[in-house]
Amino acid sequence: MTTGRQSALPDPSFWRGKRVFLTGHTGFKGSWLAIWLKRLGAEIGGVSLRPSTEPSLFDLAQVAELVDGHFGDIRDQALVARLCAAHQPEIILHLAAQPLVRASYADPASTFGTNVMGTVNILEAARMSESLRAVVMVTTDKVYLDTQQQSPFRESDTLGGHDPYSASKAASELVVAAYRSSYLKEKGVAVATARAGNVIGGGDWAQDRLIPDVIRAWSAGGTLNVRRPSSVRPWNHVIETLTGYLVLAERLWDAPQLARAWNFGPPPHEEVTVRTIVEMARRIYGAGDVAWGAREEGPHETRWLSLDNSKARVELGVAPRWDAATALERTIRWYRRQQDGADPRGLCEADIDHFETIQ
Repeated sequence: MTTGRQSALPDPSFWRGKRVFLTGHTGFKGSWLAIWLKRLGAEIGGVSLRPSTEPSLFDLAQVAELVDGHFGDIRDQALVARLCAAHQPEIILHLAAQPLVRASYADPASTFGTNVMGTVNILEAARMSESLRAVVMVTTDKVYLDTQQQSPFRESDTLGGHDPYSASKAASELVVAAYRSSYLKEKGVAVATARAGNVIGGGDWAQDRLIPDVIRAWSAGGTLNVRRPSSVRPWNHVIETLTGYLVLAERLWDAPQLARAWNFGPPPHEEVTVRTIVEMARRIYGAGDVAWGAREEGPHETRWLSLDNSKARVELGVAPRWDAATALERTIRWYRRQQDGADPRGLCEADIDHFETIQ
């Protein structure tokens, strides 16, 4: 079922012909965003590492056909500056990151280098650009200081980070704020940060993410090992999250006063536990063995995470159209159909079509 809520949608008349520089276009969210931007008529350039998973949505959906993209590392300042200058973007959408908490424990230096200095390099390119007008810098719902209080985080709450990933993203928020106030505001460039997390949708094969783990385990007839089943997260379909990014970029174009931090996610009463998501997924999938782990297994991770999305809902008109059950059903259906031979890009476009036509 849908939520019954109406939400702002990206405006094709705005995006048609816009020059967009997209970082991280080979990733899960980046590939979905490239597909949607192309449908909207944007001219897309970008930089990203090569796909980090096998398979990848980037390869299966032939996203390379849609983007004037280059494989490269955003820690390479000269490369980022050269590519950005060549594309002359009007809008930057910065998604490239080291996005995994457990990977950040294994390699903190690379995580900080990518997420902090990579952000600096994008903003340096923005500072030098004469064509740029709006920038959306994607961070995460995990930028907030974990106070163990079970109340939704607001954009004004204290930033922090126990693990290297969360800390690196919180630090990147400070970097964005400094560049905004020191350089970009006076140039007429509106820069905002977008905080969202626990994004689900077809085409994600990353390690240590719940739904990809579900698909890998059950499609092979194996057992899904679940750590921390009682953890609460703000689950959101990738299309919902990208709607927030795109609508925010549109609003920044004519309303630079909106250049600040924004939460995107479901209402707090719709955030559910890992256990509930797995049980829902098993009903939708039709079968699947599960081994429930203890909450304390592995390195520290936030146990309860909720976002207050009221500012985006009121000021941007962005509110989720799909509840968690619908988002999960669309996600599992995507993987099932892809395994049956359906075209992955066509599956993404079908989900976008459905999302756009909800009454």
